[in-house]
Amino acid sequence: MRVMSTEQALLAEAADRLLAVREELIAELMRLTRVQISALHHDAASRSLLEASITENIVTAVNFLREGIGVEYLEAPNAALAYARMLAQRDVPLSALIRAYRIGHSRFLDVAFAGLDGLPAQDRVPLVVGLVRRSAEFIDQVCEQVGRTYELERDRRVASQSGVRQQWVNELLGGGTVDHAQAERALRYPLDAVHVAFTLWPARPMSSFEVLSAVEEARAHAASVLRARACLVVPTDEQESRLWLALPAGAGEGLDALRPPPGCPLHASVGRPGAGPAGFRASARQAAQVKEILAVHPARAGGGGGGAGAAGAGARHAPERRWVRYDDLAPIALMAGDVEAVREFVTGTLGELARGNTRNAMLRETLRVFLTRHRSHSATAEAMNLHRNSIQYRVQQVTALLPGGAKSLDDDFNVRTALLAAHWLGDSVLV
Repeated sequence: MRVMSTEQALLAEAADRLLAVREELIAELMRLTRVQISALHHDAASRSLLEASITENIVTAVNFLREGIGVEYLEAPNAALAYARMLAQRDVPLSALIRAYRIGHSRFLDVAFAGLDGLPAQDRVPLVVGLVRRSAEFIDQVCEQVGRTYELERDRRVASQSGVRQQWVNELLGGGTVDHAQAERALRYPLDAVHVAFTLWPARPMSSFEVLSAVEEARAHAASVLRARACLVVPTDEQESRLWLALPAGAGEGLDALRPPPGCPLHASVGRPGAGPAGFRASARQAAQVKEILAVHPARAGGGGGGAGAAGAGARHAPERRWVRYDDLAPIALMAGDVEAVREFVTGTLGELARGNTRNAMLRETLRVFLTRHRSHSATAEAMNLHRNSIQYRVQQVTALLPGGAKSLDDDFNVRTALLAAHWLGDSVLV
C-alpha cells in the first residue's frame, strides 16, 4: 500500500473538492474564454469542441493532483489536441490558445484556494505550495504538447496550401486550358489584372525561416510602392519564391522608382508588367530569365548601372543585394542562351576593349554610362562621381581601342549591346 506524503494527501483532498464543483468550473471557464478572448468566438460545433477540451483538461488536472502522477507521464487530453488542430486550421493565433490556458490556470487556483479556510493553519502553506507547483507543471506540460500539435497542423496546412497554389501556378504558366475563375478562387488573386512578377532569392546564406520572413517584408514593400491591389507568393523551394503583384492602372511606371527595402537580404529579378493570364506568364518568364543571368554570374548581382536598386557605376563590385528589372538587360536575356555566340559578338564589336582586365573594365563601364547618358560628359561625370575632364580622357582612350576607332560610335547600337553583355555576363564573354 502506497503511503502518501502530507502534501500529496492535502492535494488529493483538494482534487476531490475541485471534482465536486467541476460543472460550475467548466461553465465559468467557457464564459470567461468567450468574454476575454475574442479570437476564440466560434460556431456551435467548435464551441462544443472547446467545452470538451476544457472538460477533459479539468478532469486530467484533477487526476494529476489526486494521484501524484509524474509530470513526465502527463499527456494532454485528446480533445485539447483536437481543439489546437482546429485553431491552426482556422488561422487563430496560438497566443489566443495559450492565453485561454493561463485564464484556466488562474481560475482553477482561485477555486482550489477557496477551501483553505476550512483547513488547519499548519496545512495551508503546504497545500498552497503544492497546488501552485503541481498546477504550473500541468500547464507547462500541456501547453507544450498542444503548442507542438498546433504548429505541426499549421505547417501541414501551409504546406498543403502552398502545394495547391503551386499546382495552379504551374498550370497557368504552362499556357494550357485553365479554368481562370476556379484558379482565381484557389489563389485568391485576380488574373484579369496587370501583373508584375518577381523572383526572390537570398543574397547571403539564410535559413528557410529567414528567407520566408524576408520575402514577406519584400512583398509588403513592393506592394506599397506599386500600390498593388493583390499579391500572390509561391515558394519554389526553401531558398526561392515567386511573387506576383496585381497593379492598378498606370502603376507599372513606378517600377523605375522601386528599390529594395532598407536591410533587405534578398536579390530580386523583376519582369515587365503584363495584362491578363498572358501577362502573368510573360512577366514570370522574364523574371526567371533575369534570375538565371544573375545566378550564373553572381558578381553582376551587385553591379552598377540603371534599373531598380542601382547604386551607380562605382558600386559594381559591392556585395549588395540587387533588384534588377528585365528592361535593364532585355537584349542580354534574349542572347544569353548561346554564350559562345555572344562572346564572338562582344569580342568582334569591342576588339581590344573586350580583354578582361581591370583597366578595360573601367573603360567599358565609362563608355556604357557615357552612351546611356546621351554622350554627355557632364551627365556621365555626375553619374560616376568623377571630374568632367576625366570622362573626356577616358572616352578618348576607349574609342582608340574600338576596332573602328571613333567611327564605331557613329551607329552605336552594336557597341551599346556588346557593352551591356559584357556588363552583365562578365568574364564568360570576354577574352
